[in-house]
Amino acid sequence: MKSAIVVFPGSNCDRDVQVALRQAMGSEPIMIWHKDSELPEVDLIVLPGGFSYGDYLRCGAMSAHAPAMRATVEAAAKGVAVLGICNGFQILTEAGLLPGALARNRDLKFHCRDVHLRVETGQSLFTSRFQEGQCLRIPVANRDGCYLADEDGCRRLEDNGQIAFRYSDETGSVRPEVNLNGSVSSIAGIFNEQKTVLGLMPHPERLSDPALGGDDGRAFFDGLVEALS
Repeated sequence: MKSAIVVFPGSNCDRDVQVALRQAMGSEPIMIWHKDSELPEVDLIVLPGGFSYGDYLRCGAMSAHAPAMRATVEAAAKGVAVLGICNGFQILTEAGLLPGALARNRDLKFHCRDVHLRVETGQSLFTSRFQEGQCLRIPVANRDGCYLADEDGCRRLEDNGQIAFRYSDETGSVRPEVNLNGSVSSIAGIFNEQKTVLGLMPHPERLSDPALGGDDGRAFFDGLVEALS
């Protein structure tokens, strides 16, 4: 398996993802600068978390027009897997690779802490190591993590099985009070219709080694590598 990580000015989780993928793959991911207009042939492209372009205009709005993103959109159209984490999720919606939008958190505060996620499906290359209904502990770090979609959009996500993760409590119960961002339907991550593109707000790379306080995120990357190898 070969992977690439797109680095934007303001990315701050690119090295975290690099380490997580290196552990899972046993080889080095390729680091791609945002100005590169061509991408090497890879099986996975990752858009990391951070504050690309300083979050000027809107989070991810400027990054969506970077040369590397034009190449990413072309690769995604050919079926190459694309993963966007936090700011990367915002970029995917801005680039039109995922529906909906990310807005300011319900309480207008920046949240940086561990949360619990319920896995909504294990039937994807991104979630193949998980069971439907499984509960994970994964960190979040965002101010604009409230996922929004209109009623028709939400219905399509449900009908097509495009919801990957929901915010839950430690038992996997989805309740309004544990939906820290105010996201519609407690959504923490979604797929495109083909399930080859995933955007999620929490950071699995930040909890992928026991030295970091847990390894729930390790299974995410191990499963992804298995599915694409």
